Amino acid sequence: MLMINRREVYCLQLLLLLGTHLVLSSSASIPTTVPDDFLYHNFLQRSESKEVKGGGEKLHVDSAQSLVTADRDGNSTLPCTFWYEPAFGSPREVRVKWSWLPPTGEVEMDVLVAIGSRSRTLGEFRGRVHLRQDFPGDAALVMTDLRLNDTGRYRCEVVDGLEDKSTSVFLDLYGVVFPYQHPRGRYQLSFLGAQQACEEQDATVATFAQLHQSWKEGMNWCNAGWLADGTVQYPITQPRVTCGGHSRGPGVRSYGSRHRHLHRYDVFCFSSSLRGKVFYLQPSHKMTLPEAQLTCQESGAEIAKVGQLYSAWRFAGLDHCEAGWLADGSVRYAISRPRTNCGPPEPGVRSFGFPPPQQKHGVYCYKPDIDRE
Repeated sequence: MLMINRREVYCLQLLLLLGTHLVLSSSASIPTTVPDDFLYHNFLQRSESKEVKGGGEKLHVDSAQSLVTADRDGNSTLPCTFWYEPAFGSPREVRVKWSWLPPTGEVEMDVLVAIGSRSRTLGEFRGRVHLRQDFPGDAALVMTDLRLNDTGRYRCEVVDGLEDKSTSVFLDLYGVVFPYQHPRGRYQLSFLGAQQACEEQDATVATFAQLHQSWKEGMNWCNAGWLADGTVQYPITQPRVTCGGHSRGPGVRSYGSRHRHLHRYDVFCFSSSLRGKVFYLQPSHKMTLPEAQLTCQESGAEIAKVGQLYSAWRFAGLDHCEAGWLADGSVRYAISRPRTNCGPPEPGVRSFGFPPPQQKHGVYCYKPDIDRE
């Protein structure tokens, strides 16, 4: 009769346990040995009742387009679709997250997080976004009441268990770029000052893509200005000695990234379509700046901002050959049909700078569209 002492029994048990652990570990590392009907618990959901099929299906996420352009105050849909290959027989409950990287290149911020039919919107987007979900796998982001600073890169991320896939869509607005100087003159604005100056004029700091598009449309400006990414650039269509010389061809010239607090430049601002109307007023006589402000108020309006004048020129065809006060203390006018005695032969907004507020001119007023407020 074979006798086994306690020490040998303990060793045998230890070897059996170790062998079981090795078998389990090796089977987990060789996916080809897993049958198609193998089931595992979704521990991330902490639900013993939910099981997820693990038959080698691969998650895919894609967008139908990389760029979406829309109008300010309007609506837009950023496409995002996910699917599996091979396809599952029943719908999957996945986690969808949309995030936003602003043109300034700062920290990416969450916009919306959803699991199944449950979702939560965050920050500046609260109440303005939702998932479309028109069909299985539809994770498109529907945005309403678009604002100037909504432009930027949006990322659609889909998470299913350990799988995590994403795609990106860039949102831009139809708009107009214009150069802006501080009332004290050329090169007075830090980056933060540039952001504030554009905001005060119903605009935001332009992106490189927006400035490049303006250059393609003929923008020719020799003063360097801040862009949203912290670089300083300017567009040239007609090379000349004072703007980098004749030897350099047309293009957008760049100074590269500059110190956002120490360096001073002008700025390129971007504005979009308007909710209301810009119009010229001149009662029986021309007015000082304080009188102009009061005249607009008496007309149920407010004195127009520079961005509003540019938007009215670009989108509403504003064409008036008389100079008028604007909210920043500058005097300008907009020409859509160039003609004799109305400045250069190209359409545009003409500027007379920042004259003393005692000078007398007409005024451009802006009246919001109350029905759309």
